[in-house]
Amino acid sequence: MSAQPGRLYGVGLGPGDPELVTVKAARLLGAADVIAYHSARHGRSIARSVALPYLRGDQIEEPLIYPVTTETTDHPGGYQGALDDFYAECAVRLAAHLDAGRDVVVLCEGDPLFYGSYMHMHKRLAHRYPTEVVPGVTSVSGAAAVLGRPLVERDETLTVLPGTLPADVLTERLAAADSAAVLKLGRTFEKVRAAFAEAGRLDDAWYVERATTEKQRVEPLAEVDPATVPYFSLALLPSPLTPAGAPATDPAPEPVRAGEVVVVGLGPAGRPWLTPEAQEALAAADELVGYGPYLDRVPPNPRQLRHPTDNRVEAERAAHALELAAAGSRVAVVSSGDPGVFAMASAVLEVAAEPRFAGVAVRVVPGLTAAQAVASRAGAPLGHDYCVLSLSDLLKPWEVVAGRITAAAKADLVLAIYNPASRSRTWQVAAMRDLLLEHRAPDTPVVIGRDVGGPGESVRVVELAVLDPAEIDMRTLLIVGSSTTRVVDRDGRPVVYTPRRYPA
Repeated sequence: MSAQPGRLYGVGLGPGDPELVTVKAARLLGAADVIAYHSARHGRSIARSVALPYLRGDQIEEPLIYPVTTETTDHPGGYQGALDDFYAECAVRLAAHLDAGRDVVVLCEGDPLFYGSYMHMHKRLAHRYPTEVVPGVTSVSGAAAVLGRPLVERDETLTVLPGTLPADVLTERLAAADSAAVLKLGRTFEKVRAAFAEAGRLDDAWYVERATTEKQRVEPLAEVDPATVPYFSLALLPSPLTPAGAPATDPAPEPVRAGEVVVVGLGPAGRPWLTPEAQEALAAADELVGYGPYLDRVPPNPRQLRHPTDNRVEAERAAHALELAAAGSRVAVVSSGDPGVFAMASAVLEVAAEPRFAGVAVRVVPGLTAAQAVASRAGAPLGHDYCVLSLSDLLKPWEVVAGRITAAAKADLVLAIYNPASRSRTWQVAAMRDLLLEHRAPDTPVVIGRDVGGPGESVRVVELAVLDPAEIDMRTLLIVGSSTTRVVDRDGRPVVYTPRRYPA
């Protein structure tokens, strides 16, 4: 642990317009070592998008991805139990940075202590670390500003209500209010609007959505279509806001964390090809295990330990990951593409079948495969039945490979060919071509995809008869068409597709 712990900041970013970020918040956003933000499982964060103009670009990021939002959960503690465990786990992740002396900024839309997601970190960490809360312009203030109506005057009072309250409670409080703001609409909208009507206040109420942003919408509450209402909206009887804050409470006991191994598919290249589920698994991990070049594709995080290995020690790598998990770590084993396609998922599960690892949980998180990536660049060559083959004979005899090539060719399947060549294995491409030509026309299209999604991306289409093995290396994937696969010219480039209908 560092002699001097880091400082925790809860930073309010305002209602959405980056120009409404305070000067102090902007300074802290640029200076912090670690930027943490909440998001749903899709991985997109409104808070991060607001803060982005003020970030340096080289800071450590900790995405805190909710396990549930509005859906149900099988957590033994129910919805609240799942969230309590999630907040405790996030606090552990942030504490690791604070213990190491790194300053952590937790982003929050609006104001951090006004229905803000930050407060859950504050309650668990503020009593242990130096902490500062930076207030932000609230959604209520933003809504009043874009509406252009005074909030209160003289001795009027403001009532702020969550739309999740029971309908009768909403009605009672709206009827008694001078002015009011009702937040958390979305699925609660129809109930909220009915409460305004029952209280006799509907004609005076306004609807404000995404205030201060380019997508803001302001309408009389009575005229809004419920099907169009997102969560980030509110109903307003013009009113002021009293800053809300609550003292930090004793943290709930942190759950005992059971170790697990998550085998994660990184997709074929950078972050745009990474699924939100994979991003969540990587963010939650304590330790990362994998082939060195694949680990290099995961942004470094000093909180996490990394264990790079050579590419030919899959069983040893799997055993190491399982041993780490058995000791209580959350371990992500990374694979390029999809971990279940010629990659680490089967290796991990094979070793996990040993009795010594019977109590270690193993999950597989899929990724975009190289075949899918190359196919998308070429058009739709995998539009009908296809098979996936590896030309490598390191783990199976060439006779088996050759028999499968012939069987696929006879069956008129499109072939996606992985591992076509390497530095020490250069003859199989020619052998594959010759086997296929016994059953395929010489002009059958072949897609040659190399480093798709990377800086050296190249996608070409050639005829099977002239496929040159010298052009193929270990970073290449081949897609060999069937008898129905077609090549058409679109805007000066070849587009390959295989029709979904097969000739009678």
